[in-house]
Amino acid sequence: MNKEAYKSDTRYEKVFHNMELLGIVDITTNRQHRNGTVVWRLPIKNHDNRNPSCIEVASFSTGYVRNQNSGYSNYQLNKRCESEPEYYNINPPHQEPLYRKFTTRTCKLIPIEIDRLEYLISYCLKNYYIKRANEVVEGKFVPQWYHDDKLENANNFDCGHSDRINELEEKLDAMTEARDYYLNKVHSLENKLSNAISPTKYEVEKTYSKNLEIKLAEAKVRQDVSVIVNGHRYKVL
Repeated sequence: MNKEAYKSDTRYEKVFHNMELLGIVDITTNRQHRNGTVVWRLPIKNHDNRNPSCIEVASFSTGYVRNQNSGYSNYQLNKRCESEPEYYNINPPHQEPLYRKFTTRTCKLIPIEIDRLEYLISYCLKNYYIKRANEVVEGKFVPQWYHDDKLENANNFDCGHSDRINELEEKLDAMTEARDYYLNKVHSLENKLSNAISPTKYEVEKTYSKNLEIKLAEAKVRQDVSVIVNGHRYKVL
């Protein structure tokens, strides 16, 4: 399809806008266009081939949507559904018929083209752009087993001071346990003290102590104050 074909309807315009955002290119040939086929090329490379090529998906007038080049053969991307039940006679002809119900998983066809294109956009976004996001840049791919192996090796890397590090970690754990023990002890004693003395009595004792300190301070000031009259020192009471 050319750009003019995508401008023919608002839904087609929306699809074309999303294609530009995702970097998808329409590579439909004239022959495929006459047959009602639309082929897209994604900016994501296959990683199963020796000479990886960009992923291609296609919409067909028969109602199928397919991946064109990610496996040994093309495969459908349609949603799966249960087929209509079929019944088979499993007994020989000379016996009484015994029928068995039989169903299969089949593809859910999408007969309208614009519905197929919108479905392809959603499918590609979910399965190729989101699930395989680390393949988008230059088509590179990092397998999950390779990532996990590298991460495990990094965690198990020995820099030559592992014994010293373990010793310091054990000392830190011991110091932390001792600190927590004494903090709990102090909190326990404070709770016992607050429970042993009622709040009212505690406040009374505290006020009396302050008043006593004030009186002692005033008495000390009076003792130190004195005047001199006719050469004689007199204390001021």
